[in-house]
Amino acid sequence: MFDFNVLTIVAGVPGLLIAMVVHEYAHALAAEYMGDDTPRMMGRLTLNPMAHIDPVGALMLLVAQFGWAKPVMINPNNFRNWRRGEICVSLAGPMSNLLTGFVALLLQVIFIKLHLFSGTALSTVLSLIVIYNINFAIFNMIPLPPLDGSRVLMCFLPEEWNYKLASIERYSFLILIGLMMTPFFSYILIPLQRLILALYSLVLSPLL
Repeated sequence: MFDFNVLTIVAGVPGLLIAMVVHEYAHALAAEYMGDDTPRMMGRLTLNPMAHIDPVGALMLLVAQFGWAKPVMINPNNFRNWRRGEICVSLAGPMSNLLTGFVALLLQVIFIKLHLFSGTALSTVLSLIVIYNINFAIFNMIPLPPLDGSRVLMCFLPEEWNYKLASIERYSFLILIGLMMTPFFSYILIPLQRLILALYSLVLSPLL
């Protein structure tokens, strides 16, 4: 999982920025659409990377291919429908990453078909945009607060369970580090990554 190759890290910077910015902007846009202007008021309804990047999360994404950005603050009380708003906002980030990864792979296929690559650099950048966006989507759907998966889960749990799940947040970073030292990512998240790539390839099969 860990890759400290300098060239790979440099080539991965566009994928890193795109994954984080698209993810958090989608959260902010969905919140605005559902009736909450909190992200706009806090300057998060923007494609400016500086508004969204978390330094530690960015570093983890570069070296481990799993990471996080600064969470978009929302006020669920402003949603026209609380449950629908929470679910839509939470899923907006991961879904935007999956769409971005698909578009990057589509561009890669088109460029190859049209023989537009002058070398391997662009191919590497596009490949990492695909991988980072898929991994960002999967990672954020882990049901561990404050990740998006936990927010979706809380919409369906009894209130007392929500309090218990929320109380874990203070330990989330340590839990994630612990998981990275186990086969968890290799045995669960990596197969999901391969499944998504297979689905992309199936959709794009007429072009392959």
